[in-house]
Amino acid sequence: MLMRRRAFVELLAAAAALPALSPLAHADDYPSRPVRLVVGFPEGGPVDIAARVIAGWLSDRLSQPVVVENQPGESGNVATRSVARAKPDGYSLLVCGPVNTINATLFKNLDFDFGRDFVPVAGLWQVPLVIEVNPSVPATTLASFIAHAKANPGKLKIGFAGAGTPQHIGIEMFKVMADVDLTLVPYLGSTPALADLLAGKIDCMFDPMPSSIAHIKAGRLIPLAVTTPVKSAALPDVPSASDFVPGYQAISWFGIVAPREMPAVLVEKLNQAINAAFADTRIMARLAELGASPLPGSPTQFQAFIQSEMTKYAEVIRVARIAPR
Repeated sequence: MLMRRRAFVELLAAAAALPALSPLAHADDYPSRPVRLVVGFPEGGPVDIAARVIAGWLSDRLSQPVVVENQPGESGNVATRSVARAKPDGYSLLVCGPVNTINATLFKNLDFDFGRDFVPVAGLWQVPLVIEVNPSVPATTLASFIAHAKANPGKLKIGFAGAGTPQHIGIEMFKVMADVDLTLVPYLGSTPALADLLAGKIDCMFDPMPSSIAHIKAGRLIPLAVTTPVKSAALPDVPSASDFVPGYQAISWFGIVAPREMPAVLVEKLNQAINAAFADTRIMARLAELGASPLPGSPTQFQAFIQSEMTKYAEVIRVARIAPR
């Protein structure tokens, strides 16, 4: 009887220890199959480029395929909703950016909460937007572009990657601060907008540098300014927009978040793997080509960054009275 009781107590003790041990065991085995990096925009756009750069690194680091899955629609909300509802097992991750922090305020009836339904994993990098025009536009500087826009109110068509994107907010702020009237043309993402800009169907874009820099260097697009307070090393001859519109600034960034209930040990494992990329010379050379600056740090630091972005954009949207288009 005593032996039975002792065995029973030992069994209970072992069972009680299982919840504490299982996440650690899970972390040791993770990942045991392919991981999805979900992107809310079409292939070839800036979010997609960021996803594919880090996916290649993580595939090697984690010894499992990390696959980019594009789910465009609703200004990134289709993909965000999809990952919010996925199992929190580390196999469905969202590549996020300003659009997610903007949409939290811009769209009033979302069936998910970006601040509540996700756990931050890691920041990736940030990039400037490039104010660029088709060569047919009679402007080679931002000053001449502003003058041309003032002389032709509402006639210049400016494409952007959907409501709530940093391009959208950046354009709306520019219209107010430069006092110009531009006709905004929304697209499903940067890729189709760029196609129309190259074809001359629209006149201008404010596009994150990674998806435009090859066209700029090939002479297919004319860069007027970058939207950071200082020049970009990737385009050293292109001035800052703030030289012409004092105080103007618009930056895009990328990071990775996961469904809210994902175990902390998996978050930490992914965070460490992503941060290790910033010590790799090949990754840093690729970021330099894209005009990107890394955003290293812990999940807690990335959480604080996301919260500050949500607060900032909520105020911008309120003051500028920006609404979905």
